[in-house]
Amino acid sequence: MPMGSAGDVHPFIGLAIELQRRGHQVTLLTNGYFSELAARFGLEMIELSSSDNFHAGIASKDLWHPIRSFSHLYHQLVYPTIEKQYEVIERFAAEGPVTVVANCFGFGALIAQDKLGVPVISVHLQPVMLWSRHQPPQIAGLHGPRWMKNLVFSLLHRFVIDPIVLPSLNPLRKKYNLPPVKGVMHWWHSKTIILCLFPKWFCPPQSDWPKPLHQVDFPMWDESESIDGRQTAMLPEAIEEFLSQGAAPIVFTPGSANIFGGDFFKTAVEACRILGLRAIFLTRFSEQIPDPLPAYVLHVPFVPLSQLLPRSAAFVHHGGIGSASQAMYAGIPQLVWPLAHDQFDNAIRIKKLGIGDSLEPKYFTPKRLAAKLDLLLKSPSIAMQCEIVASRIQRGEGIAEAVDILERHASFVSR
Repeated sequence: MPMGSAGDVHPFIGLAIELQRRGHQVTLLTNGYFSELAARFGLEMIELSSSDNFHAGIASKDLWHPIRSFSHLYHQLVYPTIEKQYEVIERFAAEGPVTVVANCFGFGALIAQDKLGVPVISVHLQPVMLWSRHQPPQIAGLHGPRWMKNLVFSLLHRFVIDPIVLPSLNPLRKKYNLPPVKGVMHWWHSKTIILCLFPKWFCPPQSDWPKPLHQVDFPMWDESESIDGRQTAMLPEAIEEFLSQGAAPIVFTPGSANIFGGDFFKTAVEACRILGLRAIFLTRFSEQIPDPLPAYVLHVPFVPLSQLLPRSAAFVHHGGIGSASQAMYAGIPQLVWPLAHDQFDNAIRIKKLGIGDSLEPKYFTPKRLAAKLDLLLKSPSIAMQCEIVASRIQRGEGIAEAVDILERHASFVSR
């Protein structure tokens, strides 16, 4: 039960496919926007909300605001699904053993865990979901020494996050005769088990993380597999033709759910002109793309990153963990344009690994972007680190390891 954009949903589809391949009965619960994708890979799906709701949720710039994003995400995309989450799980639980695999916004699942005893496995895709007082993750606007970060986080949790969620969550819990929640960001970690789909070399485990907890490799599922699980390598003819006409391009995307990337793409066009580079722009929302595009830029609505990035020179993106891990797997430098959510923390980890850099929106100008890209492309040390990091990732291993853990800790129904 994933809630979010493609970067949030893809890993869960990868888990579902592998579980189903091993003979388990699997149902995907998510937004109707992903129903076609679920059907393509043979997954039974129940819509928690409509595709129209998804489009309405991404239609506000608040979704990408570093401060207002959480409130918008909760009220527009999460809260409307909570009761249905619970009702669907209650129906399944009445029929026999069931386990829910959910991200942190599976609030209805957590209510079902508290009320019905249904085991819930929390899946976290990025380190920012796990606060540590020893090594605090980076949140937008959170700077200073460790003690200051911890203090600000405590205040943020108590006076911002809880007031956003609890006034609507606790009345639902009262409806089911459950006590109120205090501390949302502690409660959203399941008591059953926590599964982190990022490796220890990307974020070492911390002693004050909630337990029981397991870490595995990145999931790396991005629609490039065929229905039988085999990796495909075919690119659309237009991309193949463009790639054959010159040097490896820079790939740009503002995120799969971002409809406000117009300035991002305009800046990219000019930066590539300055450096004499070629580029591929990825977005399903073509209204963002400058018209006309110069001959050195190709727009593609979608292509699996695992097929494109290994044939690219660098990747400029919003900093989602799925995009970041695909660039790591491809062994190319990346430049992060962080906006909100986990993106600032992912950007810092990428920079610490020596495989890329970041450029925040207020500094995202053609000259600065060109200068950053020039350094990334010409740095021998970054190229070497990209190769080292790429060698650490085994495609398919993260999904397989995760499902091994799910099978050991869950009550599944086999077909």
